Amino acid sequence: MQAITVRPHVAGSARLEDIAEPPEHDGDVLVRTLEVGVCGTDDEIVGGAYGAPPPGRDWLVLGHESLGEVIDTPVSSGLQPGDVVVGIVRRPDPVPCLACATGEWDMCRNGLYMERGIKQLDGFASERFRTGSDFIAKLPPDLRSVGVLVEPTSVVAKAWEQIERIGARAVWQPRRVLITGAGPIGLLATLLAVQRGLDVHVLDLVTDGPKPRLVREVGATFHSGSTAEACSGADIVLECTGVGQVVFDVMRSTSPAGIICLTGVSTGGRTLGVDLGALNRDMVLENDVVFGSVNANRRHYEAAVQALARADREWLASLITRRVPLARWSEALQRDPTDVKTVIDFTR
Repeated sequence: MQAITVRPHVAGSARLEDIAEPPEHDGDVLVRTLEVGVCGTDDEIVGGAYGAPPPGRDWLVLGHESLGEVIDTPVSSGLQPGDVVVGIVRRPDPVPCLACATGEWDMCRNGLYMERGIKQLDGFASERFRTGSDFIAKLPPDLRSVGVLVEPTSVVAKAWEQIERIGARAVWQPRRVLITGAGPIGLLATLLAVQRGLDVHVLDLVTDGPKPRLVREVGATFHSGSTAEACSGADIVLECTGVGQVVFDVMRSTSPAGIICLTGVSTGGRTLGVDLGALNRDMVLENDVVFGSVNANRRHYEAAVQALARADREWLASLITRRVPLARWSEALQRDPTDVKTVIDFTR
């Protein structure tokens, strides 16, 4: 079968090649791949920034945003051939730590977890893949056309769960939320905020293209000015850019008892001049919380499916701005200024 492979830490090594069928030890559910989404993580792995192959070899099958159709599965799985599914990315560590032992592998304590298409496990960018029935999420049939969005939505579903848990520390009636960044994660975070009935504002650098329109169509307000202006009065901030200056700007601008969730991963290597003493004083005196959130467990995938099922299908479909046939897979890794989400189509 054909698969997109890469040698981690070797820039430019990604290629489409024939590999063996997925081994049975990968899981008891055999899936035909329909689509694989492309994100910044894939770009960085292909660029040689990080990634780890399975033990015993130097290459990795790429892809962690999946959509597939069940080919074969045991009756005990609760699935049947033809079901539309998404593979769950992370696997618990083998020790396991306290979090992984209780199904909270997204909160792994010792870092020994594995991730499909990222760390020590082959990804989903092959014509077929296997996975365990405990690591798969079933979708309603009418989500098939947008189901590749489930994995990124699971990331923001977890972020919102954590925000709401922190908010429950006191009497809490949030009204205004700011999302920084109108990429796929930012737009999906916006969707979940709108579904919660909040006054949602989105900040991004762009002033044209699909992003401002998508923000407005989902019922939020778009900003392209200063962070302080957009953040003024925000009870919640979801920071989805990873830009260091933006992170510090929102930390200075929230309402008292503000909650800031960091989902964007910074590249590092840039020094900022920040008055840490003043920042510390304000956070302490205002009971602010800043925390990071990454990845998701099964509960968050299920919440993502529910959120997408409630969303407008046309709006969700418009997030997928390019579908690239498998034979032209490399085009999906070439960013276009009008891209929101690019998908590799394994059926074409």
